Amino acid sequence: MRFWPSRGGSRAAAPPAPDPLAAAELLRRNVEDLLVVRDQVTHGAIVSFHGDLLVAPARACDVLSERLRPFGYTPFLRREGDGVVIQAWPITDATMPPRVGVSLVLFLLTCGSTLIAGLGYSGSPTFDAFRSSPSASRFLAGLPFAATLMAILLVHELGHYFTARRYKASVSLPYFIPLPISFLGTLGAIIRMRSPGRDRNSLFDIAAAGPLAGLAVAVPAMVVGLAWSAVVPAPPSGHVAFGDSLLTRLLVQLRFGAIPDGFMVFTHPMADAAWAGFLVTALNLFPAGQLDGGRISYALFGRRHRAIGKGTVAALVLVGVASTLWNVLTEGGDATSSINWFIWAGLISFVVGFHHSPPLDDITPLTSARRVVGMFCLLLIVLLTPAFIVRVR
Repeated sequence: MRFWPSRGGSRAAAPPAPDPLAAAELLRRNVEDLLVVRDQVTHGAIVSFHGDLLVAPARACDVLSERLRPFGYTPFLRREGDGVVIQAWPITDATMPPRVGVSLVLFLLTCGSTLIAGLGYSGSPTFDAFRSSPSASRFLAGLPFAATLMAILLVHELGHYFTARRYKASVSLPYFIPLPISFLGTLGAIIRMRSPGRDRNSLFDIAAAGPLAGLAVAVPAMVVGLAWSAVVPAPPSGHVAFGDSLLTRLLVQLRFGAIPDGFMVFTHPMADAAWAGFLVTALNLFPAGQLDGGRISYALFGRRHRAIGKGTVAALVLVGVASTLWNVLTEGGDATSSINWFIWAGLISFVVGFHHSPPLDDITPLTSARRVVGMFCLLLIVLLTPAFIVRVR
């Protein structure tokens, strides 16, 4: 899931700020008992104070948020040089009525599009029997795939949503994206964050909650789906195969052992949907921009997140080049299955981008336990990313 930053807000604006000079003096009076001010800069409507903090950053953020809100400002704290900078930004009210109807319609449309996509996946004798039905009940053949994938995506999104609500962040309901012409039936979902994160810890919790919650459904679904799958002779005319991630390969190995030459795993649709869940999770964990991984990266590394995002793109390009050369040298010149690496690099560079807004308190560090979980989340990229998407064998 991508966190889509809100550029709007409600129509109701916060109380108008006074003129710049009066505003700067008013803000300084509210800051001086918390910060020994060494320097003050006004840039447009933004007023910055640089100095030495007299209280813990979290305490300063809480106090200033309450003090400045009636004047139409919100504080952002960051460390700079040998001191701390407090920036007062003018704000508008970020609250908006929940668009329950839009969210529900998109969810139902996505249920329908994944059901259509699910018709392309067979392997469930119970539901495959519906394929021969002349009525609309034939669409039930796509239910094992659709229900599993939607469960993974829904739990992923609700993980973000309820964690954000626990931190009292202004967040929209999930907006699912139907795409009936694709082999998955959806592009996932987005959630609009209408307020900045409280600090790095809350930012991390909101970002990590989605992938971890989704995997709590996807991994058991893969285990059950593989239990209902079978090893069969590969058709001589060839077949379409999904690329294995390291985690998928491990689970297949645990279930079936080594697959003999000339044989293949005929997967149950639930396993196919779990594979899609792994793919969506891996893409969202790339440490760039507003992706889940981008927020986790910001919480872990702060301002270095932009360099890490660009390094991720460079790594994807290098892996794509290496994969292309490998395929050309070992598979008779077939380089098409390596194109996904370049596609992901392009999407991050030109669609996702590398920008990430700071939290209000950008000083309080991430806790040690969260750092361990964060590194595990980044490791999941390696475990969940397939070498290729689909290939004809």
